[in-house]
Amino acid sequence: MSSDSPSTAETHVFQAEVAELLRLMVHAVYSESDIFLRELISNASDACDKLRYEAIAKPELLADAGPLVIRLAPDTEAGTLTVVDNGIGMDRQELIDNLGTIARSGTRAFMSRLAEAKNGAGLIGQFGVGFYSAFMVADRIEVTSRRAGASEVWVWQSSGSAGFEVVAASKDQAERVRRGTEVVLHLKPESKPYLEPHTIERIVRTYSDHILFPIELSSGKDGPRQINAASAIWQRPKSEIKPDDYTQAYRTIAGAFDEPALTLHYRAEGRQSYAVLLFAPSTRPFDLFDPARKGRVKLYVRRVYITDDADLLPSYLRFVRGAIDSEDLPLNISREMLQNNPVVAQIRKAVTNRVLSELETLATSDVERFGKIWEAFGSVIKEGIYEDFERRDQLLALSRFISTKDSGSRTLKQYVADLRPNQTAIYYLVGDTAERLKSSPKLEATRARGVEVLLLADPVDAFWTSMQLGFEGKPLKSLSQGEVDFGLIPLLDDKTKADDASRPAGVDDAVIVSAMKGVLGAHVSDVRVSQRLTDSPACLVAQGSGPDRELERLLARQSQRAGVKPVLEINTRHPIVRAVSDAKLGQRDVDVTDLAWLLLDEAHILDGEVPDDPTAFAARVNRLIARGLASS
Repeated sequence: MSSDSPSTAETHVFQAEVAELLRLMVHAVYSESDIFLRELISNASDACDKLRYEAIAKPELLADAGPLVIRLAPDTEAGTLTVVDNGIGMDRQELIDNLGTIARSGTRAFMSRLAEAKNGAGLIGQFGVGFYSAFMVADRIEVTSRRAGASEVWVWQSSGSAGFEVVAASKDQAERVRRGTEVVLHLKPESKPYLEPHTIERIVRTYSDHILFPIELSSGKDGPRQINAASAIWQRPKSEIKPDDYTQAYRTIAGAFDEPALTLHYRAEGRQSYAVLLFAPSTRPFDLFDPARKGRVKLYVRRVYITDDADLLPSYLRFVRGAIDSEDLPLNISREMLQNNPVVAQIRKAVTNRVLSELETLATSDVERFGKIWEAFGSVIKEGIYEDFERRDQLLALSRFISTKDSGSRTLKQYVADLRPNQTAIYYLVGDTAERLKSSPKLEATRARGVEVLLLADPVDAFWTSMQLGFEGKPLKSLSQGEVDFGLIPLLDDKTKADDASRPAGVDDAVIVSAMKGVLGAHVSDVRVSQRLTDSPACLVAQGSGPDRELERLLARQSQRAGVKPVLEINTRHPIVRAVSDAKLGQRDVDVTDLAWLLLDEAHILDGEVPDDPTAFAARVNRLIARGLASS
């Protein structure tokens, strides 16, 4: 659809999130505004990649518009910078959908961080909203596009605030854009330096040198000239590549601004031939915890981009970014066929093993750098303990844990090396925060004996610990599930032994347990004397079978169902617990019901929960305080 003059423009309002995003970009000041050109070039490269992929099945799509290329054309007189590609192009609806809405997850989180950030450039690339970064330097943008194989040409135009218009292209515009997309930026006065050829070349060589398509600069009378290397860096020998080259390749491939914490570059030869260039970021990508848990490693076949959704690494390594280029896969392989292709399966297995091996090597050779990777991605890597049976022992050995030893993160190997005499298990406690776990009464007996306890505060910890796991012959055992007995492990010092010996012996244990069971009934699954407690009167634990306490809470919240009732463990040497026996035998003027319920409610509170009946809890506390005041 083209004519000598455009038809009546259709005006559209930006999606609310886009409008807010543009407001932030237009009215905020960023020190890295160069990002806009990198993002537009990346979009153009994606369009060329998509056309190459579609042209595998429809070669005619590549006709009539020459080889795939990206062209930059500054015009100092008009004050415009034009970015042109002859890739896949967009039709009318795609212009509206792609440039008027933001469909990717994390948009609200992005805008919140953008509003707070002093420098939002890294966030722009991280959240994949690069086209809108052009409004940092332009007060008006025109996008003219023709979908490959289509006759209609459409123009999208906006000044960034009121909304955007879509109109059929004029005859001149239609003749100019034979296929692909032309983006014309009408630069703000303060952005005119971006019309200088040396500025454009600097940005391209910094951020886009490894784009696989030629980037040409049209300036002066000499015609367009290529200003990027346009080579697949993963196909080049490592000896030719400098550290800065890897950094810029990472930023181009991953759309990031941080430094890679780990770079893995090699070529596999043999049954399969493929090149690998992978990076572990140093900061968390915004979509790390997206429910889809998709990876972001790009698959190429003989330098032709196929997809970044091939699941080339397991989901617990989804933070890894990069590219894998196969020489053996067919170019016309579909995304559906990738899931069951034996070559892809073999590549996936080999690359996964190599990534884990590199992480193991880094953990030994550079503890500090590995520590940063673990801090950012450890909670994701631990998903593999639950999901990847084949590599479970390897992942357990790689894992790092906070523990009751104040010495930073610990490995299971370090834990086992420091076992106390007669200690036969690796003990852990799962909860919502390490700080809350450190103050848990369930640690009292282990603390008195110097037994180290792993403090697991990531949500995934509740899942992988639900499996029967061990390390070097020592089982992992929860301190909040089943029964424990530390009787054979010696106490730390004579003072602790003396304090323990001076405490009154358990008084009428059976009477106390019976009385509390009678009061609490079905609100607990059992009441028993605790081997965990030395100072606190009570705590809650899970039964020996079934889920641990933290996993049970997570499952109950997710399904909105009543959870399994816990076991109430009591310390019969504690004065409050002994008071239950005294009250039952008529030796103390206090209500057994009040004492039993207060012990249960206190145990819930120490576990970070709310008492079942907060009003009744407050009333019981008030009655006991009033009785104490009256007798004083």
